[in-house]
Amino acid sequence: MPYVDELFSLRGKVAVVVGGSGLLGGRIACALARVGAKVAVVFNRNREAADNRVKEIEGHGGEAMKAQANVLNKLEIQKVRDQICSRWDKVHILVNAPGVNSTTPVLEITEEEWHAILNTNLKGIFLCCQVFGELMIKQKERGSIINVSSVSSEVPLSKVFTYSISKSGVNSLTRSLARDWASSKIRVNAIIPGFFPAEQNRTILTDERKKSILDHTPMGRYGEPEELAGVVVWLASERASSFVTAAIIPVDGGFTGMTI
Repeated sequence: MPYVDELFSLRGKVAVVVGGSGLLGGRIACALARVGAKVAVVFNRNREAADNRVKEIEGHGGEAMKAQANVLNKLEIQKVRDQICSRWDKVHILVNAPGVNSTTPVLEITEEEWHAILNTNLKGIFLCCQVFGELMIKQKERGSIINVSSVSSEVPLSKVFTYSISKSGVNSLTRSLARDWASSKIRVNAIIPGFFPAEQNRTILTDERKKSILDHTPMGRYGEPEELAGVVVWLASERASSFVTAAIIPVDGGFTGMTI
């Protein structure tokens, strides 16, 4: 279908997925590669998972590389940017999907834990936007930045206090950057995944909590990581989403639309 290909193909584009070794970031990286993008999988600790992701992309005929950086270290992010540009010259798409969580009750949260979660989930995304956004602006081409937020940024959830606050910050950061960079042809949007069971949230998914989540989800089930692919490819596309910026888009089975 030539028209669909015209709308959504990312051939000739370079995408960077920060947190691309994780479950959701990994599926996003593979989806971008399947529609033609060259993909840099940025990881912090899990080199084996990053290797596997690159192999998976290459196994489908795509082109990928891995790069290691601590998202709290701006110099490391800049080094990764330079590594990517030395191979592919430019960056057109940035997906920010790092994230850490904790179930600590509010009155027991230490300052150390508070800063650790906000730093990774908010400061880390800010620094990546800053480093790669600067490059995109200098390129004077269209660019797309997609930040991964959470349903907890929209509605208060128990057991994820600091995480929820950090993701609310991601939403605000997204809208602010979208406003500032629109004149430079850089679009900035966020997706808010619903409940996609992964290693970082399995510890809080007790039987009682699972029931509460599914009872509050109109579609009555968890999401599959592959179900993020369509919205990310759409937001990455120059044609299909060319007039979309500052959007915060739920992919949550209706969770954020549920009331009583």
